[in-house]
Amino acid sequence: MESLYKSVFGSEPCSVNRLAGAGSSREYYRAEGADGRSAIVTHGTDVNENSAFVYLSRLFVAEELPVPEVLGVSSDGMDYLQSDLGDVALFDMIKAKGVSDPEVVELMRRTVRLLPRFQFPHAAVDYDRCFPRRAMDSRAAMWDLNYFKYCFLKAVIPDFDEDRLEDDFCKLAEMVTYNPEKALMLRDFQSRNVMIHGGEPYVIDFQGARSGSCLYDVASFLWQARAGIPAGMRRELVAEYVESLREVAGIEIPDVDDRLRHMVLFRTLQVLGAYGFRGYFERKAHFLMSIMPAVDNLREVVSEMDSDTLPYLKEVLDRVCRLPRFAPCDSREGLTVKVYSFSYKKGIPDDMSGNGGGFVFDCRAVHNPGRYDCYKPLTGLDVPVREFLEKDGEMLRFLESCYRLVDASVERYLERGFTSLTVSFGCTGGRHRSVYGAQAMAGHIWDRYGVRVELVHRERGITEVFEPR
Repeated sequence: MESLYKSVFGSEPCSVNRLAGAGSSREYYRAEGADGRSAIVTHGTDVNENSAFVYLSRLFVAEELPVPEVLGVSSDGMDYLQSDLGDVALFDMIKAKGVSDPEVVELMRRTVRLLPRFQFPHAAVDYDRCFPRRAMDSRAAMWDLNYFKYCFLKAVIPDFDEDRLEDDFCKLAEMVTYNPEKALMLRDFQSRNVMIHGGEPYVIDFQGARSGSCLYDVASFLWQARAGIPAGMRRELVAEYVESLREVAGIEIPDVDDRLRHMVLFRTLQVLGAYGFRGYFERKAHFLMSIMPAVDNLREVVSEMDSDTLPYLKEVLDRVCRLPRFAPCDSREGLTVKVYSFSYKKGIPDDMSGNGGGFVFDCRAVHNPGRYDCYKPLTGLDVPVREFLEKDGEMLRFLESCYRLVDASVERYLERGFTSLTVSFGCTGGRHRSVYGAQAMAGHIWDRYGVRVELVHRERGITEVFEPR
């Protein structure tokens, strides 16, 4: 990475710091020089995926579209250097200011009006250079639908008729791969992947772009689970998109509402598959917390489904939406679970409820990142520490045992109307293992039961509250 930076800027960087990742296996670093020049280094795991991004970035730059410019590529194609657009994503602004804030609304409007320029560039696109396929065809659609089935549906409803479900999956795949407009589908067009730089939206993630329906990107952006865009605003932004599509590409979509409804259903299933894998299987708190908002989207989508078109899929999704774990419950409002991380050197946290008891889990048998200099200044909230703890599975196996014990108590507390439970994770310094364990447990309880969770990293001075659903 240092040599790649030097090949572009003429000198080695003073620092190379890893940035927080998201759902992919790509790693991102910010490299900064003594003169203040910074760039983002991306390390990918697939040279073909990297090549697709570099190709499309250069095509978009030639079209004068707002994307990060690729400044250099390593000789093996596994790393590339791109312009630094800062740290503020549109999603961050939505969370900080609210979706109805005038500045946020204007940025969303500009973003959806920008979309057709990406989907219908003037230059011809070489779809053979796209990754992993040149088009969103029936095979790619079935990959996503089976991702939903195996990584989400089977985790929450183990008993269903797979043959009947497959029939409806095939019908839905045919609907969503209909692409008369011959668009370039960006695939991951959502507010997390729109950076605000100089007051303008920039699109940063299009590794998976391919030929596909232009409405997939509309569904991806406006129905993003945690963005919380209300229905009325979505209708207004769809109208903005349709008007821009007409102006940019001269395209009218007479059946836009019906096609978009099917695309929203498909996209919602696709993200639930991703959240299920990253949350239920990899136990990543961010994805666990994204599941409930996605199910809320699903509930809205299912209510508008035609029972004659995809009858068995609607039946199965109705069952998902009615599951107790996804439904509001009066007793949940009465229970608060306090989750602590702490250092044994400073003692076990007191139970301030006055009830006493609760769980205390000792993490000190788990391999300690604090023994290594590179991890000492970090905490269990930082990506490198999380990856260290997850790598050999020791911490994950430890947490599975903790989940089973705590789940049994939470369920009984809800049945009996109890109001307080304390769960604490301790380690030597209260910095790495206990912080990771407490963070994971808080996300697990909130996702599974929807109760109020108060998370306290005592030695770090950090408190976070998850309100009841």
